[in-house]
Amino acid sequence: MTITEVADVVGISPKTIVRWEKVGKVRKAKRDWRGWRFYDEKDLDHIRQFRETVVEF
Repeated sequence: MTITEVADVVGISPKTIVRWEKVGKVRKAKRDWRGWRFYDEKDLDHIRQFRETVVEF
């Protein structure tokens, strides 16, 4: 899955995922031969679980 697909499923922006990766809140994505991020179901579940723990204001 691409970062945009994951963001749509989880209900956040792709920039949020990148920000979480940079600060270590979620593990860094794997990269394809072009350097683009890609995610599998395990990554999606991890991001979804973290998203559920974040308190929204």
